[in-house]
Amino acid sequence: MSLRYTFGGDEFLFVEISEDMSLESFFKGMSITRRLSEAGIAGISEICPGAASYQIRFDPDVIAPDALLATLQGFEADLTAVPMRLQTRLIEIPVLFNDPWTNETGARFRERHQDPNATDLEYAARINGYASVDEFITAYSDSPWFVAMVGFVAGLPFMYQMVERERQIEVPKYLRPRTDTPKHTIGHGGCFSCLYSVRGAGGYQMFGVTPAPIFNPEQTEEYLKDSMVLFRPGDIVKFKPLTRAEYDAALAAVADGSFNLNIRDVSFDLNEFLQDPAAYNRRLLGETS
Repeated sequence: MSLRYTFGGDEFLFVEISEDMSLESFFKGMSITRRLSEAGIAGISEICPGAASYQIRFDPDVIAPDALLATLQGFEADLTAVPMRLQTRLIEIPVLFNDPWTNETGARFRERHQDPNATDLEYAARINGYASVDEFITAYSDSPWFVAMVGFVAGLPFMYQMVERERQIEVPKYLRPRTDTPKHTIGHGGCFSCLYSVRGAGGYQMFGVTPAPIFNPEQTEEYLKDSMVLFRPGDIVKFKPLTRAEYDAALAAVADGSFNLNIRDVSFDLNEFLQDPAAYNRRLLGETS
């Protein structure tokens, strides 16, 4: 479909790329917003990419709305000539799945859940056709995830699983949101995984916790020196399951300042990925040559 442009008041332009989420839609939005950012056009103060849309904030006294619209439509027309390739980062996030804290929190809110007699992980495994929680965790952590957008609360990433659509893990949100979610919880709602940066309310199913700070205004972690927020749209995330002992050791490293994340630069090619997602993921993750 053609992109749909909608002005919001005097200062905003919202662009809908697609009615449903896909990597192709994400790449279209990422290509346009990155090109817009690199252009350095006067009057544009914010560029906010989403999973299948993006929004621009601009000063109409500096750039006329019609001029901004024409620029973006020109970028849209050029998309067919733009390689669907992205220079980005692969970030390994350690996770203690099936942890005691999210299980305890879930138990306090079972009246708000679809299955009051199961944990979030047990429910998610069952409705996605996995024989066990362990099998579900393996499927969840074996494939990488794209960071499609960051927000809701500071530093929270929404991540899209990099597998064929029919293999995507999908789980509905709680029937009614919780008033509590542990800090650094790995959550899942619909087709999106997320990572709660702070403790607070939430409605996503809870699968585990990471020891890694992903938002810190004091920027004491080495990987947060350039920004208090870890994730950026376009990042690729790989979950690494931890044992309880490994999780406790990582928490101790966070406390003494020696903790770090495994982050490396990678190049992602959408067309090559779509030809054989499983094989491409193995190469991306360094599992095959």
